[in-house]
Amino acid sequence: MSRTEDITPKPDVPRGHEVIRNYLKSLDNSPGVYRMLDARGAVLYVGKARSLRKRVSSYAKPTGHSPRIARMISETASMMFLTTRTETEALLLEQNLIKQLKPRYNVLLRDDKSFAEIMLRLEHPFPQIRKHRGAHKEKGAYYGPFASAAAVNRTLNQLQKAFQLRDCADSVFESRTRPCLLYQIRRCSAPCVGRISQADYAALVRDAERFLQGRSTGLQ
Repeated sequence: MSRTEDITPKPDVPRGHEVIRNYLKSLDNSPGVYRMLDARGAVLYVGKARSLRKRVSSYAKPTGHSPRIARMISETASMMFLTTRTETEALLLEQNLIKQLKPRYNVLLRDDKSFAEIMLRLEHPFPQIRKHRGAHKEKGAYYGPFASAAAVNRTLNQLQKAFQLRDCADSVFESRTRPCLLYQIRRCSAPCVGRISQADYAALVRDAERFLQGRSTGLQ
């Protein structure tokens, strides 16, 4: 993560579109997370963006919003921004902030068991990374919950590109005699057929864990 920015408009600036429009002068196309706050400073909404400027500009438009979003915009008195190095970092930070702050205009995570998570199953010599729902019955590290399965899928896709951890079931892993397509497109390091040592694979797992925990500065 890089820098935190809290730009609070003057008290006499109206709420809503005009307030939001004022922030566009200070934003660029960096990925990041934004928070919308009411007049008392309570968080109304947490969102992530591939481009903060483009995302916030969509709220500055006076029309084209659902009733829920229009109501949220009308209550917005200030905003906060945190830029990140990648969209995946922004996605992970967004989910953590939603879980922590529980903004009333976000999806409420009333029951974590019903929401998707990312799981690193650590009981195998070559741990598997995958999407998970339900109780934490298996030995492993769980990250989330995420507000949508699509958010998990996007994050898993980026993690496979960066760390090349396997996502196949143990039965598939044990039966392989040659690398699968994921190895060919550089989404898996093919531990199933010995293309990577257990020690080197363990190092990738540690890097993935650090990334998911938000400790990614060194990995960049």
